[in-house]
Amino acid sequence: MSIHPPTERLWWNEPVARAEKIWITVAFLWGLVMFFMMIYWHVAGKQNLSNEAYRIDPAVYQQRAVDAAVAHTVRDEAGIPVVKPPPGSDIYLIARLWQWWPIFELQKGQDYRLHISSVDWQHGFSLQPVNINLQIHPGYDMVLTVTPDQAGEYGIVCNEFCGIGHHMMVGKMYVVE
Repeated sequence: MSIHPPTERLWWNEPVARAEKIWITVAFLWGLVMFFMMIYWHVAGKQNLSNEAYRIDPAVYQQRAVDAAVAHTVRDEAGIPVVKPPPGSDIYLIARLWQWWPIFELQKGQDYRLHISSVDWQHGFSLQPVNINLQIHPGYDMVLTVTPDQAGEYGIVCNEFCGIGHHMMVGKMYVVE
């Protein structure tokens, strides 16, 4: 019950005060501005990744990743293959408890179609220091085009809690000249 109930039982038939009309108009216009700014920043500001997602059986995805890794492995690093795929190719990264597999060695300035999927739980993909963030779900192949523009070593971190070994789920990617 309000402190001062409306004098008329059908309060919605009462005229709206001028100040209320102004605030409703301001709020509506601000909502429109924010809506169109999201579209603008996606296109002009490159704030969000344009990626694709496809349903895939985790076993099929894992086999594709293994096949691609076997075809382009150049060395081994701590039991994980380092894969150097040809520019323009599809590369497959597996997220699994508590590891990113394999390690990539990419050419600076070349395009690659990066496929990422989980074979067990939900994980988070964070490429540092570039600050690319994606949620990785089992049964979905997340695909994005990457063009490394600086040489160096990049870290891959899981940023979605995935279990007791989550803090150890780090990987790497190399970009060479």
